[in-house]
Amino acid sequence: MMSTGGMPEMVFEYILKENGIDPSSDLEINQSIDFGATAAAFSENLGDFTVEFEPGATALEKEGKGYVVASLGEDSGYVPYTAFSAKQSFIDENPDTIQSFVNALQKGMDYVQSHSPEEIAKIIEPQFPESDLETITTIVTRYYDQDTWKENLVFEKSSFELLQDILESAGELEQRAPYEDLVTTSFAEKAAK
Repeated sequence: MMSTGGMPEMVFEYILKENGIDPSSDLEINQSIDFGATAAAFSENLGDFTVEFEPGATALEKEGKGYVVASLGEDSGYVPYTAFSAKQSFIDENPDTIQSFVNALQKGMDYVQSHSPEEIAKIIEPQFPESDLETITTIVTRYYDQDTWKENLVFEKSSFELLQDILESAGELEQRAPYEDLVTTSFAEKAAK
């Protein structure tokens, strides 16, 4: 069986399938390249397309070696790439800690909803010393224009089901998990108010 790769590839293949393209017969996906080296391999003409995280995609454009032609995030819907997990016992014993953590994250979400890409880029620039402000602004603008950031942190059932659809499509999920048993939204809902 062919390896399914990580989430970027599983999302990519899911989008292909949703658009009537069979990843196993309609194209060739090279999975032998370390994910950190795919932009360099693409730059050396190894492949016609590449799936890149930022700042790799923008770097390829700036170097004149490629163009961003689509966004997996736009084409897939809200895939929950990041989720925070805690044992039920920790949640029960530390609700104030959980709420404070979620409130802080929501504060960041509120910031990106109420500020321009230029303002966001300037604030986050120190976190990305390998990238200049112009590159960071380009990336943030792209995410901003694509509506990448939700307004809140509520892990909606539709996103949970989409994640399971993607994992199932990739052959990585044998049995679906019940949303109600695994997801707690009360902290995010309270933070969003």
